[in-house]
Amino acid sequence: MSTAHTATKLPPAEAERHSPHYELIELLFFAYRDFVGGADQLLEAYRFGRAHHRVLHFVSRRPGLTVAELLDILRITKQSLARVLRELVDGGFVEARHGVVDRRQRLLHPTDKGRRLALQLAQLQSARFERALAELGPEARERAVQFLTAMIEPEERERVGAIARREAPRRALRAEA
Repeated sequence: MSTAHTATKLPPAEAERHSPHYELIELLFFAYRDFVGGADQLLEAYRFGRAHHRVLHFVSRRPGLTVAELLDILRITKQSLARVLRELVDGGFVEARHGVVDRRQRLLHPTDKGRRLALQLAQLQSARFERALAELGPEARERAVQFLTAMIEPEERERVGAIARREAPRRALRAEA
C-alpha cells in the first residue's frame, strides 16, 4: 500500500496532525519578504542583491574572516562567492588581505564604506525586529531566539549559535557621522 493511500485512511485528527503547516509556511514567507524588503531597496541603489548583503554582513561582523570560513557559513560554492566578493572588493566595500602566517589565506575585512552600508542594512532590519518584539512583550526576544534556533538542524545549532553570539568589534557597530 502506498504512503499517499495510507495517509488518506487516517482518522481526521491524525490526518490533520500530519498535514503541512501551510499557515506557518506562508507567514514565514511573508515575514521574510518584508524583513528583506527595505534592505533589498537599499541594495538596489548599489546594484547589489541578497548575496552581497549576506557577505557584507558576515565580513563586517567578523573582520579577518577567511574565505573558507565564509563559504562554510553561507554554504555556497566558491564560484558563487567569487563573483559577489569581486564586486564588493571592486566597489570598495571589502578588502581581501593575505594572511600573516599563511600568505595563501585571504582574510576579508570591511572598508569604512562597507561598514557604513552593513550598518545601514542592519539598522533597517533591526527596526523591524524592534517593532515586532515590542508588540509581543517582554519575553518575546528570548522566545524568538528559541524558535529560530529550533528551526536550525539540531547538529548545526551549537555552531550557528556560536556564530550568531560572537561580539562584533565596536567600530563595526558605531554609526558613522
